[in-house]
Amino acid sequence: MSKVKVGFIGAGGMAEHHMKTLQKLEQAEFTAVFDLNAERAGQVGEQYGAQVFDSADQLLQSGAVDAVFICTPPFARDGIEEAAARKGIHLLSEKPVGLNMEVVRSKSKIIQESGIIHSSGYCLRYLESVQKAKEYLADKSVDMVLSYRLGSLPGTPWFRKMDKSGGQLVEQSTHQVDLIRYLVGDFHEVHARYAQRSILKEFPDATIPDVGIISFSLQSGAVGSFSTACMSKKFGRGDVELIGSDFYVTIKGGALRIVDNELNVDEKYNTDFYLEQDRAFIEAVRTGRQELVLGGYDEAVATLEATLAANESAATGRAVTISASTAQV
Repeated sequence: MSKVKVGFIGAGGMAEHHMKTLQKLEQAEFTAVFDLNAERAGQVGEQYGAQVFDSADQLLQSGAVDAVFICTPPFARDGIEEAAARKGIHLLSEKPVGLNMEVVRSKSKIIQESGIIHSSGYCLRYLESVQKAKEYLADKSVDMVLSYRLGSLPGTPWFRKMDKSGGQLVEQSTHQVDLIRYLVGDFHEVHARYAQRSILKEFPDATIPDVGIISFSLQSGAVGSFSTACMSKKFGRGDVELIGSDFYVTIKGGALRIVDNELNVDEKYNTDFYLEQDRAFIEAVRTGRQELVLGGYDEAVATLEATLAANESAATGRAVTISASTAQV
């Protein structure tokens, strides 16, 4: 395959990041788009010269695409991934891939059995800082993990509804949760406490918490904590700290710090992680090499499980265990 014909299902802000990025890749051609907002789909089609379709199914049945980016919200994914897989259409499914574990496990099984190339929206794996940290940690034993995702509330109304977004941990902080899995391994047990502190003053009908603390253990035996908040308008933070008996590693976006008995690294890398993510996916589709993708759909399912387990823990007040057999799908 010399050039990959790409379609989009969902044409919101996240999709537009990918659309712009694809213009930098000579071996990708943006050919088709569908969005429930027909006016938005028409604008995108005109801007990029893509054919506009009236439904996701019509786009998938058209023969106009080799691969599709699925950029709909997590509550609007009914049947899309399965239909693409059954048609042999390769897919990049934005995170989170759903809100129901039974459903996403079923999707993952269909995707795996179809043999298509599959990717997910965990773009931070493609940061050079993350790759260098992963290389450094390959022979290290992490004992403790500290992580944070603090910021303000997104303007999207559906984000404020627990049954639409799953809350900040599922929809945003999932990136840091995924980095913990990628660098240290799968989760074993989570215990979460959430609260609504400021959000109801501005949005009385909101059902998501705006602050949360999660304590956890990993399958490796390491323990950690995660702080998540979407009420902080004056301060933001999104980093992962990894601590061993004789080393310290912290990742803050493109910034990496490593300290041990021999190293004192403090570097910042300017990786265009969306470009690297999309380049890897397009090349994987073009060559048939799934190994080029750093986070497949199955990885997204495992990360989702950790975040939904935390939601369950916060709702019940009890710790929730994730068995090793279900940590990977």
